[in-house]
Amino acid sequence: MRLLIVEDEPLAARRLARLCEQWLGPGSAAPRVCSSLDEARALLAGRDIDVLLLDLNLSGEDGFTLLAEATAGSFQTVVVSANTDQALRAFELGVLDFVPKPYTPERLALALGRVGSRAAAPLRTLAVRKGGGVVLVPLDSVAYIQGAGDYAELVLRGGGTELSEKSLERLEQLLPADFFRIHRSYLVRVADIRELVTSEGSRTAVELKDGTRLPVGRSRLSLLRKRLEA
Repeated sequence: MRLLIVEDEPLAARRLARLCEQWLGPGSAAPRVCSSLDEARALLAGRDIDVLLLDLNLSGEDGFTLLAEATAGSFQTVVVSANTDQALRAFELGVLDFVPKPYTPERLALALGRVGSRAAAPLRTLAVRKGGGVVLVPLDSVAYIQGAGDYAELVLRGGGTELSEKSLERLEQLLPADFFRIHRSYLVRVADIRELVTSEGSRTAVELKDGTRLPVGRSRLSLLRKRLEA
């Protein structure tokens, strides 16, 4: 697990890094630490961060500026802040957890454990960048998800699409269990599948309840049949 700590208080940053290292265990990559939003943006742009640990008050900089951008990124975000009155706003932006200061090692471990096990509350929205801001897309409005290189296209039930900066692989990890990877390029909600359709050449597709047909990868077919029969 690759961590980035964004904290402007040196003592707090060092303590947080030390506790994270203890939780990660020997041989793990040491957390990266930075104290400004610009430095954090540069590191996050490298797309090699799994978890962002973010303070909200950074020497006059508002961490929510980064948080609004981060929730559309390809990583998980945990807020570590004394501003507990901002917790609801942070969760609305899709953070995985909010660890209030002063925190205990046990509380921090719980947050990191949630990241590792994805045991947090079920995801209900996906954040995407749009028009210079961030839009929260309800999962219920997503008909299916199609891979688009390092990104993923959310195809909406009412028509139209939204582009997520998270890859299909990342979304497969984050989404509730009722989303199933039927193909290297497609994720669908199992409840939306009307039937399996076999065509010429023994190719198989799923037909969704809205009539959309999507291919099923050969390596996924057996697992999908078991899932539908469960």
